[in-house]
Amino acid sequence: MLAFLMWPIDGIAGMEMEAPHSEHEPAHSHTVVQGQWEGSPEGIAYSEFNHAFTGLGVILVGLSELQPAMGWHVLVWVRWFLPISLVASGVFVLIWSDHEAWPIGSWTLAETLSGKDPEMLQHKVFGILALGVGLVEWCLRAEKIHHFIWRALLPGFALVGGFMLFMHMHGPHPAGHQIQIHHNVMGTLALAGGVAWFAGEWLSQSQTSISAFSRPKSVLKIIWAFFVIMIGVQLVLYSET
Repeated sequence: MLAFLMWPIDGIAGMEMEAPHSEHEPAHSHTVVQGQWEGSPEGIAYSEFNHAFTGLGVILVGLSELQPAMGWHVLVWVRWFLPISLVASGVFVLIWSDHEAWPIGSWTLAETLSGKDPEMLQHKVFGILALGVGLVEWCLRAEKIHHFIWRALLPGFALVGGFMLFMHMHGPHPAGHQIQIHHNVMGTLALAGGVAWFAGEWLSQSQTSISAFSRPKSVLKIIWAFFVIMIGVQLVLYSET
């Protein structure tokens, strides 16, 4: 879910007010034009703040996953970082994902959800997904549910989001190449972390003696948590200048 959440956050400055390209200006130009939000000083500041804010939440998620992976019997309350961070991030995305979207912008709820701007609609859908996964993680930690499917939601969405980050593109932006590098790094970390989590689960479900695989399983879960933390650090350090 982390990269799945990062993808809409990464486009959180998203409603670019782009002026048409002149006949002498190539469509792929990264020149900022008057009236364009993407790449403007205000748009950059808005985007960088949202990345950093989300990064702090992702770091908390990673710490929440690291505690059981390390077998720590102290700081048990840390396990609640994950659902709280996801729920808070979901609310944040639903409200502030696009500066022209409902409820903070000039677009109505119907316009926001109409699909007239697909990226805007995706942001709201992903905000709902973050809320949903956060509530599932809350129930898992409260031991209300136990099935593997529920536990696999978070790393499963990390895999999906990791692939999406490689395809997610901003509009014309003076730092477009730098932003794409951020995408690629976070996508790689999300994919590697998701694979590590599922590999650890596969080892734990293996027919072979659990004792023979307990250490590799723990190492893989630590790798998963470490990559989640690294994604959060990447978001905190994100820059468009």
